[in-house]
Amino acid sequence: MIETETKQEKRTMKTKIYSSYAEFINRSYLSENGVSQKFADQHPNYAADNKSNSGCYDCSDCTDCTRCAHCSDCTDCTDCSDCTDCTDCTDCTRCAHCSDCSDCSDCTRCADCTRCSRCSDCSDCSGSQTNKIVDVPIIDNIHAAVFAAASAPKALNMESWHTCDTTHCRAGWVVHLAGDVGRKLESQTSTLFAAMRIYRASSSVKVSPVRFFETNEKALADMKRCATEEAGL
Repeated sequence: MIETETKQEKRTMKTKIYSSYAEFINRSYLSENGVSQKFADQHPNYAADNKSNSGCYDCSDCTDCTRCAHCSDCTDCTDCSDCTDCTDCTDCTRCAHCSDCSDCSDCTRCADCTRCSRCSDCSDCSGSQTNKIVDVPIIDNIHAAVFAAASAPKALNMESWHTCDTTHCRAGWVVHLAGDVGRKLESQTSTLFAAMRIYRASSSVKVSPVRFFETNEKALADMKRCATEEAGL
């Protein structure tokens, strides 16, 4: 249950070490920042690095960011996930592999950006486009297809993008089911980015990128929910 935060707690923006990203998602205070033990060991100044952030996880050298994860050198981001694989970012700085960004700078391999600066491999940018990424494949009834594939015995492993040809995580299954074009998009960007773009192109039922970092049980439950919602459209 989410507890009510006091003004003092909101102002201090504490940073706590969590055993996993799933534990962080279920934290009591939404404004509290989190880091993994590995991240804390690699960034001993993690608390100071997050002093102006709110609800961020494993972020370093970021300023005034909100609900970001695995970001680095970002400024004024909101509702980001993995700033080397961002989505729905606003006023980001020095991001890579972004989607739906606005007012970006020093971006790399972005898509659907506006007012970008020094971009590479961009798509639908307001500036010039160079080295456009491969077309995004479309999977018919994607949510039903992904749920059916991941529901098979030993077919889902949310700890790894791809375990083998018959075992993947949720994002891995999206890329795998998209075939050669999906794998090419993955190789040009990342598994997370490719899965997000394929989901977006294939269905109006949205999937938050945080869903790619859940447990097997939670991931399957959400895949089933999406498939049910898709069937009702």
